[in-house]
Amino acid sequence: MAVFETADLTAASYSTALLGLVATAALLLLGTGWVRPAWKLPVALCALAALVGTLAVFQAREAWSVAQSVPVVYHYVGWAISMPLQVLALYFFAGRTAKLGMGLFWRLVVVSVLMVFVRYLGEAGLMHATLAFLIGLVFWLYILGELFFGRMDEAVRDSRKPAVQRGYFWLRLIVTVGWAIYPLGNFITSFGGYIDTGALSVAYNIADFLNRMAFGVAVLAVAMMDAGETADD
Repeated sequence: MAVFETADLTAASYSTALLGLVATAALLLLGTGWVRPAWKLPVALCALAALVGTLAVFQAREAWSVAQSVPVVYHYVGWAISMPLQVLALYFFAGRTAKLGMGLFWRLVVVSVLMVFVRYLGEAGLMHATLAFLIGLVFWLYILGELFFGRMDEAVRDSRKPAVQRGYFWLRLIVTVGWAIYPLGNFITSFGGYIDTGALSVAYNIADFLNRMAFGVAVLAVAMMDAGETADD
């Protein structure tokens, strides 16, 4: 087992994020048994995203213990799976209020995967950094456009489910504000020549509390509140 120095803030952030993600994944998996059948899928997708995040953070923590640096690939392998899962959780979340098309489903899958993949290519030097950054930014803006102005937003606004509307507001805010750290980190490393000596990893680990943990817990909370409101009707 790796032994870290007490003052190793990066290692501490990895360990804290790891334990937080384990707890979140366990809570969400248990939560699938507390919600109505229609809510099980979005909650389960968030649980899987937290589980993937757990494994990715564990691998990155091991890399840090050996080399005192974490290559970008350790971040991207987790994001490549967890971010599309979270986008799909939002799709099925909004789908609780109205029928959404399969075209939208596949567009979100493809765009969210490509968003992460293109950023990785840029940071790994396998693609022109500026082009990769701009394409990744366009894909993220497309997802935000669907969340704010697309069919999902329309379905949630037209619904008579206050809990779902409030939850959608906060989840959309997480994808807007919380996820901004990823293109920002991409910009700093690609154009600022920054080599991560721990600070960026700390920032990503702190962001995990909002982007993966709070996101999943919010979906579970809405699922349970929606069940209560439905029972009261």
